[in-house]
Amino acid sequence: MKIDIIGDIHGCFSELKELISKLGYKWDTGGIPSHPENRALGFVGDLTDRGPESLRVIELVWELVTQRNQAYYAPGNHCNKLYRFFLGNKVQIAHGLETTVAEYESLYKKERQSIRKKFIELYEKAPLYVVLDNHKLIIAHAGIKEELIGQKHAKVKEFVLYGDITGEKHPDGSPVRRDWAKSYHGEACIVYGHTPVKAPRILNHTYNIDTGAVFGGQLTALRYPEMELISVPSTMPYAEGKFKNFD
Repeated sequence: MKIDIIGDIHGCFSELKELISKLGYKWDTGGIPSHPENRALGFVGDLTDRGPESLRVIELVWELVTQRNQAYYAPGNHCNKLYRFFLGNKVQIAHGLETTVAEYESLYKKERQSIRKKFIELYEKAPLYVVLDNHKLIIAHAGIKEELIGQKHAKVKEFVLYGDITGEKHPDGSPVRRDWAKSYHGEACIVYGHTPVKAPRILNHTYNIDTGAVFGGQLTALRYPEMELISVPSTMPYAEGKFKNFD
């Protein structure tokens, strides 16, 4: 099992393309990458929102996952919200979703129908979290506790989408989350994102690879089983206050 897992993209398509090339993938004439050694790509979710090219990210990941079976995808909370928007549910067009919706609404009707259909298919076919390599590797958007592995009920969905939330809010309205990785002692390697950090955070066999591409940080990949981290710099403006500092 050889896989390159990429952190939260948030519509940063140029960084995604650069990172995939840096990982040794070659792009065909249709703009789809493949690796000469048959490595696969993995995505920790939050493909869209805030960045400039969310729809191009959707197109690429949909093609790799659903059409070519060359990638794995675990949805994030932004993916879940976009899915609900595409279903016609009432959602708040804020916290980044407004950028994706603006892109979507600028399309002709036929193109809108196409991208909506593709994303719904991608999301509905995706597992809550991806289990690979005989349970040695798990890709989960915000992580997963050891005791939840193998389960799929509502509490698991909440955890993998939002992390270990307490129900309380910070002054800025963001949820208070417990540091679940501190107490993780499972054997499976957990690769996740969701919480932007300035550098990949490795703790107790867990890897947070959301290095804040959309906030001017980096887009990062973890190569498995080599456990090598590869990053490319962001082209977005740097937003200091968006990165989490762990004690």
